[in-house]
Amino acid sequence: MVEKRPYPENGDSQADSKRPRSNNASPAPPTTASSRPDISKAVAEARARAAAVRAKLEAQRNGTSASPSPAPPSSAASPPPAAPAQTAAEAARAKIDAMKARVARVAAATKKASTPAPAPSWQPPQYEEDTSKARGGLNIGLHPALMGDSAQGVGARGSKSMQPKFATTMANRRTESPGSKQNKKQLDLSGPNMEELKKNPYFDPNIGSAPSGRERKSKQLVFNQKGKFIQQANALRRQEHLEQMKKRIAEQAKKVGLDEDNEKAFLVSAPPEVEWWDEGLVDGAYDLEKAKIDTPDSIITHYVQHPVLLEPPQDKNAPAPKPLPLTSKEQAKLRRQRRMAEHKEQQAKIRLGLEPPPPPKVKKSNLMRVLGEQAVKDPTAVEARVNREIAERATKHEIENHERALTKEQRHEKLEQQQAGDAAKGISCCVFKVDSLAYGKHRYQVDINAKQNALTGITVLHPKFNLIIVEGGAHSIKNYKKLMLHRIKWTENALPTSERQESSREAEKPWLSATDDTGQLKDMSGNRCVLVWEGLEKQRAFSRWMGARTCETDTDAKDALTRAKMENMWTLAKTMQDEFAS
Repeated sequence: MVEKRPYPENGDSQADSKRPRSNNASPAPPTTASSRPDISKAVAEARARAAAVRAKLEAQRNGTSASPSPAPPSSAASPPPAAPAQTAAEAARAKIDAMKARVARVAAATKKASTPAPAPSWQPPQYEEDTSKARGGLNIGLHPALMGDSAQGVGARGSKSMQPKFATTMANRRTESPGSKQNKKQLDLSGPNMEELKKNPYFDPNIGSAPSGRERKSKQLVFNQKGKFIQQANALRRQEHLEQMKKRIAEQAKKVGLDEDNEKAFLVSAPPEVEWWDEGLVDGAYDLEKAKIDTPDSIITHYVQHPVLLEPPQDKNAPAPKPLPLTSKEQAKLRRQRRMAEHKEQQAKIRLGLEPPPPPKVKKSNLMRVLGEQAVKDPTAVEARVNREIAERATKHEIENHERALTKEQRHEKLEQQQAGDAAKGISCCVFKVDSLAYGKHRYQVDINAKQNALTGITVLHPKFNLIIVEGGAHSIKNYKKLMLHRIKWTENALPTSERQESSREAEKPWLSATDDTGQLKDMSGNRCVLVWEGLEKQRAFSRWMGARTCETDTDAKDALTRAKMENMWTLAKTMQDEFAS
């Protein structure tokens, strides 16, 4: 068993012996004669500091900036060491007495310094930052009231007093010299000059003249000279006359056809530098280095945008699903079952007395089996009876069929419903180009078939060629296309058969007449119809069938198609003229 270290009795601090602990939970210092405080030395230092403070106060009172004499070193003023017999209580009492004496000397010196003539102006003491921070905690300066005797002294250099770093009542007062009021300049109330106004970035010379101290002068009356407004009115009349003249010249040019080959109709505008859908991704021009893709102001984000789902337009053009086709045996079986169910229902009504029993159906094939003895006794009468019943049944069948047939109004209504349903599935458009429509029968066929098929569009009659635009349902367009390309014989030509055709407005034009200047029929052997364009449209361009429009120039033809925004079709047909002629 290991023994504990012995307690030191002689005060020796050995490495293997225990040391007594103090009340602050730390090892107590060794109680040796060398570690006791030197009371005489502390008293000497206090006296030296008091002498230094007294010298500073004397220098401040006399207004001199001479620095006080440095305190003598502690080693020279230190008296001989005290007797070792002095106890700790006596040393503490001596220290307290020395401090009391020091405070009394400082108070007497301060009272003596305040009795002479007052200083010219009081200035708040300036405290050195190092001293205030050293005396305070957490790197914060001390209040002047807590600075002790150093608050009334001077700084380390002795030239300036220590100033507080906060606002006080005395520090907020303005220290003005007696002649400071006389040195003040009077406020200049005059306005700025032009140079100062030009330097001002907010001055606008368009608003008015520069402000100045001069008084504003009223403007004099300025009267209009005689004839001023008459000259203005004459200038307006000349301008209006010039505009009317330009309009008349343009109309005459249209009639003559000077602008038929206008190149402006074929010019294509230059593309923009940046398309509208790319404006949010590029900065003024297409440059990959300046693209706004990874920048903070980019429209491309990590969010996912789900647009509203729209029904595809081609779905309404899809045909309805057809039922599953049945074989011949399956069809016969269904017919047999349906007729059996109807026969049983009729038998049930006859049993209940709701219907009379039908007479026997006698035919020549079952004559002997149904009538039997009657056929043997009088075959001539039986044969006549059978023929009469057969005729009655045929007449009844025809009457029932005639009753089930639709009337003329019902047929038209049904046809209109079918055409409307066909157009609801999608609008198709076809553009035809015909060399000549001089034969009146051709113009009639083009017009009446368009009306019967519920088509909308227009026929443009021109001396060079004729343009026919039709739009409607797929079924109606198919019929009209078959009519224009196959059924109509475009090489036919004949004289008009009625006076109405001779006196029509179209026949008044020489290029719409079936005969030439000599009265002979025109040669139509080279006349034919060509399909220029066909396709689907979002909606109808024409509200109804416009009929035939007579246009003598290209400008008139384009004007007739401008309202429906179809003038490009005329340009397309005109560019195909060479191919069509070849």
